[in-house]
Amino acid sequence: MSKIAIKNLAGKEVETLEVDDRIFNVERNDALVHQVFTVLMGNLRSAIAHTKDRSERAGTGKKPWKQKGTGRARAGSVRSPLWRKGGVTHGPTKDRNFYREVSQKMRQKAVMIALSEKLRTGKLVVTDTLAVADKKTKSFDAALDALAINPRKVVVSLMGAEQSEGRAMRNVPTVTLVHNPDLNVLHLVKNEYVLMSKAALMEIDTRFKSWKK
Repeated sequence: MSKIAIKNLAGKEVETLEVDDRIFNVERNDALVHQVFTVLMGNLRSAIAHTKDRSERAGTGKKPWKQKGTGRARAGSVRSPLWRKGGVTHGPTKDRNFYREVSQKMRQKAVMIALSEKLRTGKLVVTDTLAVADKKTKSFDAALDALAINPRKVVVSLMGAEQSEGRAMRNVPTVTLVHNPDLNVLHLVKNEYVLMSKAALMEIDTRFKSWKK
């Protein structure tokens, strides 16, 4: 069983908690983490670039001049891609779809690998509570200093009952807030530290307990 120190917001260790090795001591697998990360990043993309093809360009449908006898090249439409202000051939369109699917087991395994790596490198910080006494951003920023996290990028994983505490955290520029069940590989890879309460850690342990390799 792996062990993790539980601290208070003053940075003092208050207890040591044993966690399941099947969840928090998973062997590193960069290929799987990368695959899940790229799929999730792609799913966030939206097609912005758009070029008009010949059917979308303005212009008459009349043939510019007769087929033969003028001495000029044949032309059938002023909207031809060969003409100025004509349609674009094979250009990017807003109809592109970047969405891909990845299995639930792969997503869960990637989260466990990333959490295990954070624990091994000492970048998974667990506190007895995330409740800031006066609910001030300044006080939470001081807590980050006490936990030796500032000024690093940190994702704070909040349980449902802890959502109100986010008001004291959301104005810190290096902090990303996430609902604990929604914690995924994007949050874990893009942020150097993970901060959560003991309750959130136990919720992850319970949720992934039934996962089988």
